[in-house]
Amino acid sequence: MIKSSTNLLESQMNARFIKLTLAALISASIGVSPFAVMAADPAPAGAPTAAPVTTPDAQPEKAAKKTAKKSKKDKKAEKKAKKKSKKKAKAAQEPTAQQ
Repeated sequence: MIKSSTNLLESQMNARFIKLTLAALISASIGVSPFAVMAADPAPAGAPTAAPVTTPDAQPEKAAKKTAKKSKKDKKAEKKAKKKSKKKAKAAQEPTAQQ
């Protein structure tokens, strides 16, 4: 009868230890879960942002704007080149006129 009572106590202690371990694991996972969510979320938690909805029609407009911007840059470069060439031509004409 003594052997059976010690086995009973050991099994109860094992059960308590298992329950305690399981409870510790569950509480640790609950405690760590907010950090895992913050690490996976690239956006700040305070400001949820919606993705801008772009229609297929808006995409060609953007491309047209980019080409327009490029053409503006080209126009500026051409204008600058013309100005420089005029200055060079004027500078080249002045010494010949003075002689």
